[in-house]
Amino acid sequence: MRLIKLLLHGPSGHPIHPPLTDATIGMFTLAAALAVLGKAGVAEGKLGPAVWLALAGGLIAASATATTGFADWLQIGWGTPMWKTATWHLGVMVTAVGLFAIATWLQWSGYRHGSVTSGGLILTLAGFGVLTAGGWLGGAIVFVHGMRVEADTNGD
Repeated sequence: MRLIKLLLHGPSGHPIHPPLTDATIGMFTLAAALAVLGKAGVAEGKLGPAVWLALAGGLIAASATATTGFADWLQIGWGTPMWKTATWHLGVMVTAVGLFAIATWLQWSGYRHGSVTSGGLILTLAGFGVLTAGGWLGGAIVFVHGMRVEADTNGD
């Protein structure tokens, strides 16, 4: 049980969820940038597959990120200001991942044909906008509410 808790939450002062967000956000940001470049005609035939791969990689990374985030959310005192912010964060991030999942599906034909589909582009950009809002809320959980932040006891 202790190992599961360590894998889901990380050791004291070193939570697992925030570093995992870097991989997820990075993959989805890459997908958005490649989609814009591909739709603009840069590297024709190459960026359609790259967008799909970045979206798929983002979805894979999001599964671990969401699992650890949900485990952290379950430990927040219900009804508290932190819980309210975290609940908004959870809902917004689920929406973003849903948009990216649909974008991945819509981009599949672009993967096969080497192009960025209009649906893939639109849903990827929408997902990126929602992802940005969710990241802002996630930052508030740490920087406003202080979740999993330990005080400096050395006075440094």
